[in-house]
Amino acid sequence: MLKPQESRNTLTRRCFFDRVSDGICGAALTYLLQNELLGARLFASDESHGELNSARRMFDLTPKRSQFPPTANSVIHLCMQGGPSQVDLFDPKPALKRYHGSAPPRELTKGAIFENDRTGTLMQSPFKFSRHGECGAPVSELLPHIGGEVDSLAIVRSMYNVHPNHEPAIYKMQSGQTFPGHPVFGSWVAYGLGSENQNLPAYVVLADPSERLPTNGVENWFSGYLPPLYQGTPMRTTGSPLLNLKPDYEEPLAVTEAKRDLIARLDQIHKSKRPSQPVLDARINNYEMAARMQLEATQTLDLNGETAETLAMYGIGEKETDSFGRRCLLARRMIERGVRFVQLFPKGQAWDNHSNIRTSLRDICGKTDKPVAGLLRDLRQRGLIDSTLVLWGGEFGRLPLAQVNSASQYTKAGRDHGPYGFTAWMAGGGVKGGTTYGNTDDIGYASVEDRVSIQDWHATILHLLGLRHEELFFERNGLNDRLTHQFDTRVVKEIVA
Repeated sequence: MLKPQESRNTLTRRCFFDRVSDGICGAALTYLLQNELLGARLFASDESHGELNSARRMFDLTPKRSQFPPTANSVIHLCMQGGPSQVDLFDPKPALKRYHGSAPPRELTKGAIFENDRTGTLMQSPFKFSRHGECGAPVSELLPHIGGEVDSLAIVRSMYNVHPNHEPAIYKMQSGQTFPGHPVFGSWVAYGLGSENQNLPAYVVLADPSERLPTNGVENWFSGYLPPLYQGTPMRTTGSPLLNLKPDYEEPLAVTEAKRDLIARLDQIHKSKRPSQPVLDARINNYEMAARMQLEATQTLDLNGETAETLAMYGIGEKETDSFGRRCLLARRMIERGVRFVQLFPKGQAWDNHSNIRTSLRDICGKTDKPVAGLLRDLRQRGLIDSTLVLWGGEFGRLPLAQVNSASQYTKAGRDHGPYGFTAWMAGGGVKGGTTYGNTDDIGYASVEDRVSIQDWHATILHLLGLRHEELFFERNGLNDRLTHQFDTRVVKEIVA
């Protein structure tokens, strides 16, 4: 308190330190409130960012300008959950034939996270490899159709993850973190770029039509701390694309439009009294989009207009390839109509070949090989491949070891999870086709040359979409959260055309 003789208009040292904390707290409170009321920052301040330089923005799915000219405008992610075996598909290792039945060299397995990741005996691939295309990339006999497309692929043999179990590794692949609660990269893309079509979701998920969800369930397309508007929308490939999409009864168009107009007015009144409510905003936007989707979503998922040649290209109508083929064709139709990000999942953990790899790996390859190659050819024929980035890969690969108890069981052997080195590929959208990048060691255990982390993979995807991974962030609790968290993240420029 001021002493009686001190004038209230006199600023003394004691008075200053007595009251300065009020100003600091007030400034902090103002900063936090304006974040809540005006929304989160999208990009760091930079005059070169154009419209994206705005310090604040509303959360919506209108198209956003990229930070620099993109080579890809949309993404199709073929999410091969379970762990495709690199040494049986894209990364042949002749040394495995020489070491077959032997214990793995200790110097090649010193990076194992768990001791059982280096126990057992090495197993050569039971499948033959042959070179394809002008680039001469080796591909397994299990993928003859994708093998015919290698000149369009950038095959990265030096991917690695940081966890050997499915759930944490999938979280890492999807969100950049090994635990739940963070936005997946499809949500980051929708957040950064919006959508070209306001009558369809920006981020669509095409899971297997069976009731079983992929591992981690709906968290595979979760928007985390981003507004719910940016989460993925699962769509059914048969029947109505969404439940309750159509009304139970017919009514005159004028009545429907009048009802929608009234609902929109009531929503705005409700919203104006509750500013800065991202969940409310997302819910209103979703209801409005559902109304617009009634016609376009149904048309998008209707394959009756496709030619017999196109259907055959995807393997539609064939028992083995029909399910995944339909989803690949629907992905093309959605990208064609302005959807920004489409994610496809096979059934369950079909790539998780712990046993009987001779038959189980052949089975999932047979279901997906022709549809994936058909998607690439179809995109190219329609002039969409240059603007569409296609991603293929799982959360990790497989160990080169036989997962058996004795040598007599080799015919029924499988492989355990292998996060230390695995293969993924990209195509289209500014990718340098006919490229093989990075290497694993002599037995395919771990990546050793030009290693590519999950963060590097994410950064490269964002780069192809015209986004700088360091500057795409969401301001939350005074921190700038990003998809790529590590400071040593890099764009893999060697696979960019």
